[in-house]
Amino acid sequence: MDDLEPRFLVDLLRDHIVPDKSLGQHFLLDQEVISRSIEICKEEGFPLNSESEVLEIGPGPGSLTLSLLRSGSKVTGIEIDSEAISHLERIFGDADGKLRIIHGDVLKQKWPNDLSHIIANLPYQISSPVLDLIQQYHYRSPLKIIVILVQDEFAERMSMDHFGSLSPLGLSLWLDFDVKLDKKVPGGAFSPAPRVNSRLVTLIPVNRMLENDKINRKMFRIITQHCFSSRRKKIRTLLSQTPRRISRINGWHKSRWKSAIEDLINNPPNGFTENWFDNRPDMLEPEEWAIIANRISSFET
Repeated sequence: MDDLEPRFLVDLLRDHIVPDKSLGQHFLLDQEVISRSIEICKEEGFPLNSESEVLEIGPGPGSLTLSLLRSGSKVTGIEIDSEAISHLERIFGDADGKLRIIHGDVLKQKWPNDLSHIIANLPYQISSPVLDLIQQYHYRSPLKIIVILVQDEFAERMSMDHFGSLSPLGLSLWLDFDVKLDKKVPGGAFSPAPRVNSRLVTLIPVNRMLENDKINRKMFRIITQHCFSSRRKKIRTLLSQTPRRISRINGWHKSRWKSAIEDLINNPPNGFTENWFDNRPDMLEPEEWAIIANRISSFET
């Protein structure tokens, strides 16, 4: 593997296929971006080494796979394109037992147990459902770190870095991770080049608690998705409408919801302003949404 480099691997694969737009096939060429993905893990205290179990989603030509293997890590790649799999097998074989390629759809395929890292250049069109699966996996089997390359605009929604940028996506990730934006990547770093910029994003696991109390995750997600579907409306107006999915929580129904909201409005949580409910959803902090979710979920009729 010493004489291989990303552009050569991409060219080899492109000799055999025409990139499929429906699969989001934009192959990463830029060694600097690839190296940065590896460096981030080290900087955050989780360097790649022979003990690392890494999942790569959509390895394609193997440009990122190459650097992951050079780190000594054990790598599992989930790849949907059969020609890309043949290419990876020709180039790497099983890399002396360090590489396993699974042929399948990452959204349907069972992921390996005991992963430590997820490092991937995600196809734009499946970034959101992949993040859902990452959270589900992390909840069952904690990960050390996730480093992904996504569309720049999507990365902004993940991070909620500026005032008024709260989103259901970012709030859901906030439950489990600190989201850090890293290097912006232009279209020219890929072949074929997308028309938009991409961004490296790091997810650092955290343990969110409210005064030593666990956050009711299901209620939190239902409430934030409900309220942010009409983010220009006032919170009072939004909460007065029962979320369509509230019945998915055992014991909850329209009547209990109405009573819980009346109690919440009449008796604001500690630290909330008297007219907090006259704000728009994106004016509150994630912690405040967690307090609201826990307050509502604890209401008994």
